[in-house]
Amino acid sequence: MARILLADDSELIKSTLKLYLSKEKHLVYTAEDGAVAIEIFKKERPDLVITDIIMPEVDGFEVMKYVKENDPNIPVIMITGVGDTESTIKAIQEGAYDYIEKPIDVTRFNQVVKNAIKSKELSEQLAVSLSKEEEEEFRGKTSLVGSTPIMKEIYKSIGRISSSRITVLIQGDSGTGKELIARMIHNSGITKGQPFIAVNCSALSESLLESELFGHVKGAFTGAVRNKKGKFELAGKGTIFLDEISEISYDLQVKLLRVIQEKEYERVGGETTVPLEARIITATNKNLSTLVDDGKFREDLYFRLKVFNITAPPLRERREDVPALVIHFVKKINKELHKNVRKVPFEVMEMLQEHDWVGNVRELENTLMQAILLSKSDVIEPDNILLKKSGKINSSNETDMYNYNRNWSMSELEKFHIENVLNETKGNKQRACKIMGISKPTLYYKLNLYGISLRTGKDKNPD
Repeated sequence: MARILLADDSELIKSTLKLYLSKEKHLVYTAEDGAVAIEIFKKERPDLVITDIIMPEVDGFEVMKYVKENDPNIPVIMITGVGDTESTIKAIQEGAYDYIEKPIDVTRFNQVVKNAIKSKELSEQLAVSLSKEEEEEFRGKTSLVGSTPIMKEIYKSIGRISSSRITVLIQGDSGTGKELIARMIHNSGITKGQPFIAVNCSALSESLLESELFGHVKGAFTGAVRNKKGKFELAGKGTIFLDEISEISYDLQVKLLRVIQEKEYERVGGETTVPLEARIITATNKNLSTLVDDGKFREDLYFRLKVFNITAPPLRERREDVPALVIHFVKKINKELHKNVRKVPFEVMEMLQEHDWVGNVRELENTLMQAILLSKSDVIEPDNILLKKSGKINSSNETDMYNYNRNWSMSELEKFHIENVLNETKGNKQRACKIMGISKPTLYYKLNLYGISLRTGKDKNPD
């Protein structure tokens, strides 16, 4: 049973909804306008507020504003007879749990009320509650997270090598945090305060990568209209981090070997040598030893790169670190998305800790980003967690739910999610709204905004 405040200037709607909610064993307080609703709220502090938008003197938006200012954990459901997109957007932006149009679909109304009450209950049984002080302390921190024995060994390794400039090879599956390890090495010793330059070796062609690494002189090739410093030179006395080192060509392997041996290099098209001062850290998600055996990677370069070797463990081998990682990423994502999600129920934490995380730490972060985007309160609810190939969630298709581009904007991420849900439901509006926890007007607005076809979930204009 929940205590519900119901505000509507229509006596018929108010009495009908009160009768329905009372049959569901809820205690219902009614108000004929916003001013009365606020007075009842002050006295009773209900578990849920359901308010019409258009009411005399004080409207539903004022009621919601007052509720959120005094207790942001109390969900507010807005109801209206005017289903315009502007009101929908405003209601969601200002913190409404959901938005329901008149005439009210009783089935949908019942589901929204149940979900809102469950959200309130989850707020009272939590595994993690993130304080504002903790979030302030977090700002600017991007270090590794974890205290399992395997992570402690990595910290010890970082301590051993951070005071020298020896080359380091970091190996591990995709998403295990290899670049974070490289940054910790950089920031923990003699290179601290110097530039950290990261290069993805798989993202550029051989000719472009050579110019990117070593720089070029004016006229070295078509388009070289001026001298350009390479990444090695820009790194100065800091660190150059070569990610996906296994992807460089055999010819570039030869040139890189010479740079490491001679501690100098030449810009493309140049004749003057430039001294190498930066430390070199490389990373790969492949087994370089196997590539050497297959003749795809030079053995002499391999041994030059792995003067010291660190292996980043997959997340499934350190499940005990998941809670700490969740706290870390929730703080980080709140800051990035300007959200205020601070609570993670035990049920959600258990779900996250039991998952296999094929995509490792990156998959966990992306899953939490999506969950926080979907959350309608300060709580991450189980339905907000979309795990690939998991029987515990509301998604069963084979779409890669977490492998989105990390450079996407919030709107691109939202479009990605809507398309996936529409494909899963085969265009069923009611099911899509239920999965995403939004109203039909909101769905129609988003479809029009992003140019998505209702039936297929594909772009109307794919070009």
